[in-house]
Amino acid sequence: MRFNNIGLEVPTVLFPGKGVDLAKWAVIACDQYTSQPEYWEKVKEIAGESPSTLNLIYPEVYLEADNRAQIIQSIHENMRKYLQDGVLVTLKPGFILVDRKTSHAESRKGLIVALDLEKYDYNTGSQTLIRATEGTILDRLPPRMKIRENSSIELPHIMVLIDDPEQTVIEPLFKMDLEILYDFDLMMNSGHIKACMIDREEIIAGIAARLSKLADQETFNKKHGTSDRGVLLYAMGDGNHSLATAKALWENIKEKAADRQAVMNHPARFALVELVNVHDEGLQFEPIHRVIFNVNAEQMFQQMAIFYKAQGSEFSYSIFETGDGLQKKLNLPKQDSDHLISFVTENRTGIITVRNPALNIEAGTLQLFLDEYLKDRPESKIDYIHGEDVTVCLGSKPGNIGFCLPAMSKQDLFKTVVLDGALPRKTFSMGEADEKRFYIECRKIIP
Repeated sequence: MRFNNIGLEVPTVLFPGKGVDLAKWAVIACDQYTSQPEYWEKVKEIAGESPSTLNLIYPEVYLEADNRAQIIQSIHENMRKYLQDGVLVTLKPGFILVDRKTSHAESRKGLIVALDLEKYDYNTGSQTLIRATEGTILDRLPPRMKIRENSSIELPHIMVLIDDPEQTVIEPLFKMDLEILYDFDLMMNSGHIKACMIDREEIIAGIAARLSKLADQETFNKKHGTSDRGVLLYAMGDGNHSLATAKALWENIKEKAADRQAVMNHPARFALVELVNVHDEGLQFEPIHRVIFNVNAEQMFQQMAIFYKAQGSEFSYSIFETGDGLQKKLNLPKQDSDHLISFVTENRTGIITVRNPALNIEAGTLQLFLDEYLKDRPESKIDYIHGEDVTVCLGSKPGNIGFCLPAMSKQDLFKTVVLDGALPRKTFSMGEADEKRFYIECRKIIP
């Protein structure tokens, strides 16, 4: 069943068969804990020899491994094996209603659907129904494409947001009597997850109808005070580069197809995602912090002063002996235009102040400099960190510096993207690292 006007398809989901231990099957998104190999070693220990999505993904902590080609080949072989051996079985076509509990939120509600990549464009200035909320780094696509291009199935860690302040689409489904698909605790103290199957046509039609109301152009124009912008129904939350990878490969498939009409029914035209209402009380926007490895902090500050002066901004920084001093500085009154960014090194804690910044949010102000600074310094590396405690831990190691950024308001996301376009990359995170989506459901992407 397909609803072309809203880029929606009812997916046929693959799910672990009887006897599979779901607590060992489900692992967290591959782009988490990228500077903490010990986390992934523990995941390996937990999964052991049991069927696990760990065998179907490439944790990005290992992206620099010498045996990358062998890892990818093993992933593809495991996918085929799980299909052939009945580890994965085919469910009835339907949506899956998800309720996730974490240590930070009692409930975060989601709906697993398939979205039409024909309705998605990650390029700057896009006016498509599905849109990136942050800048897409094209250099990050090729490694992901090598994994997906020969994959027989997809596993989503993609979370896509809808702007539904009246809670009309997802929330009413939790009042219905639905068949429970799974209900179990997630590994590594990541909370609990429960899901129900939605395969009744009248419920599916109702979901589509309510999404169609959100996509009404006139209603959209009134909400955002616009008259020349395309409707943004689906905004990327997590997994921006994964969806961009799916899009790039779909375009390749179309280009090579002998029959351009028949190829439009290819399963790779769609991508499995979890929809989440940006107004869900269990959804929190957390900042994504930065850690720079192998860097001279004092030299970096000197370059910051030069860089921001060239932009017409004023740069300064203050050092504090204790965390209390840092917090007091953050709580001091400041000019509306000032950007304050805290930092930590091996023996210093402080605050960077940028007055009259060129960009609107702190993440953009910092990232603009870091991109320029790191461009000609291959010896230095950057990592994007979920969680202030991890940032402080890594930033305080010799030769490192950690930057802690403030969170942006989730209420501003849709309007900002509609009016200003995509945000700077790695501006926000939907929750902490342990709240990220776990791989559970799969879907075939070959005919």
